[in-house]
Amino acid sequence: MSSTIARRLDRIRSTLPPSVRLIAVTKQVSVPLMREAYAAGIRDFGENRIQEADSKYEQLQDLPDITWHGIGHVQSNKAKRAVELFDWIHSCDSLKLARRLNRLAGELSRSPQVCLQVKLLPDPNKYGWSVEQLWQDLPELDRCEHLQIKGLMAIAPLGLDEGETATLFARAAQLARDIGQQPWQRLQMTELSMGMSGDYALAVGQGATMVRLGRILFGERS
Repeated sequence: MSSTIARRLDRIRSTLPPSVRLIAVTKQVSVPLMREAYAAGIRDFGENRIQEADSKYEQLQDLPDITWHGIGHVQSNKAKRAVELFDWIHSCDSLKLARRLNRLAGELSRSPQVCLQVKLLPDPNKYGWSVEQLWQDLPELDRCEHLQIKGLMAIAPLGLDEGETATLFARAAQLARDIGQQPWQRLQMTELSMGMSGDYALAVGQGATMVRLGRILFGERS
């Protein structure tokens, strides 16, 4: 008999283009449930907190083909462990953090894939570059030789209606296109990490290549 997670996953996948990567957000999700998701076909797991990710990483060493995604704010004192743990860091939200990640990646002989987190609307509860600041910082970001900068990450603030949310995702997609048209040495803009359980369909409609789904896959957290 298929598991609840497997049934939910089948439903979600039926709504996603094959090109969209589904990241299972496992904040406060137990290791047994993560194993159930793995058995259902999930290979991309997203964690918000380094400490929680660290523990799960150790407990799931027998599943070598997992791709680990860091999707929460990276504190500077946790940056080293983030570089060690995560294959993807979606939440690179400042030039200061990018410099630190780049230096640590060089020291650790790692080359994480990175999304630059942008803040397209004022929101005191969210981290990220403003559009203006990002354009100023892009030339130096392009010189971060130990980071594979692949695209943008955007989160819709709470309280937006569907039209406003879709507009925000469309702005993120346009920004990625505008950046991608410049002649960078390293920096790429092929990935758009946007869309969560409540708005992923809107994000996919505007060109998301990665969606971060937790509640819709695992149910409400305790």
